[in-house]
Amino acid sequence: MEFTIRPGVAGDADVMLGFFDDAVAWLVARGSAGQWGTEPWSKIPKRVERVREYAADPEFRMAEVDGKPAGALILGQAMPYAPQVDEPELYVRLLITSRQFTGHRVGSRLLRHAMDEAKRRGIDLVRVDCWAGGDGDLPRYYESQGFKPTEQFTVDGWLGQVLEQRVGG
Repeated sequence: MEFTIRPGVAGDADVMLGFFDDAVAWLVARGSAGQWGTEPWSKIPKRVERVREYAADPEFRMAEVDGKPAGALILGQAMPYAPQVDEPELYVRLLITSRQFTGHRVGSRLLRHAMDEAKRRGIDLVRVDCWAGGDGDLPRYYESQGFKPTEQFTVDGWLGQVLEQRVGG
């Protein structure tokens, strides 16, 4: 299997919406509707617009497995709700993978890309946030990728966890 990461384009928005819709169905099936609700993103105009904005982001990258879209990554500045740090950082603003490629380490490879990109830019700190509710599997996933939990936060009743990793280890 060939794994590649390419710059994303505006036309990838529909593919990303598919990733989100599949993720919502999967989350609902496993009892984790608290993360993104029960309605497919493609049916919520505000979320469709958000995904179109993601697809226009210059830091948007699309992962492909054998030429098929497998995941999306956006790097950049910290999210407005994230606790601020007093040093340069690279923030994982979006990481989503296709349910079709579960088990192919797409998320791990995209996170490795984020670490490599931080190193290339001379930045030592990479942070990410995720939903901290449900069974806690999402924060545990990031911990399994070398991230350490820092602060928790709440936005409109949604419990989030910030995690960080140093480029040097």
